[in-house]
Amino acid sequence: MNDMGKVAIVTGAGSGIGRQVSLALLREGYAVSLAGRRVEKLQETVDRAGPAGARALAVPTDVADPASVRALFAKTRVAFGRLDLLFNNAGTGSPPILLEDLSYEQWKTVVDANLTGAFLCTQEAFRIMKSQNPRGGRIINNGSISAHAPRPNSAPYTATKHAITGLTKSTSLDGRKYDIACGQIDIGNAETDLTKRMKDGVPQADGTIAAEPTMKVEHVAEAVVYMAGLPLDANVQFLTVMATKMPFVGRG
Repeated sequence: MNDMGKVAIVTGAGSGIGRQVSLALLREGYAVSLAGRRVEKLQETVDRAGPAGARALAVPTDVADPASVRALFAKTRVAFGRLDLLFNNAGTGSPPILLEDLSYEQWKTVVDANLTGAFLCTQEAFRIMKSQNPRGGRIINNGSISAHAPRPNSAPYTATKHAITGLTKSTSLDGRKYDIACGQIDIGNAETDLTKRMKDGVPQADGTIAAEPTMKVEHVAEAVVYMAGLPLDANVQFLTVMATKMPFVGRG
């Protein structure tokens, strides 16, 4: 049994937002199962945690594979005894090519990782959270700014992030009877390896190329820790954290 406090699973924990959220939760005293496809990246997250890494469990996981997801949650339960928090963060995008030129395989890869993966993890979280004592827990989904508005040539990513909003609402409703809360964080232009290109310019809705402001990814981690820290009778249903001057609010 876990005697170290609350227990979390973070998917996509080997880089970017997932890594920073994992580190922040470890600093807060959580035991954290780090899920991701590349074990060496997960171990790098553990190493960056310093002494807090003793509360981390690296579990190589493909969130699009039901058997892999079941193994992740089973290993977490064996190692820590319960589950208090799931951060559905793992995801991918398609190449920025014309919608009509996307292949079925490119579409399916994004849907499997971003939507099906979050659903499979949510199912497994429900099965643990509703049967443990004390009962319940919290699920936080990474929705993205794209859950509200698309970027050019991003149909698979945008479609899945809009779908995540529906999954968040259904999870929030269906989890009530089990004391499971669910919320969504929509993130805009956090500084990660994936957003480095924004400083050199990215396509805009009017067809131009323009540089975009970014914000430190640590601010995202702080927001997730806040959402996670609420008692289960309170919930942040939707939270947007974004670079203040990014071209999202307004016309463009």
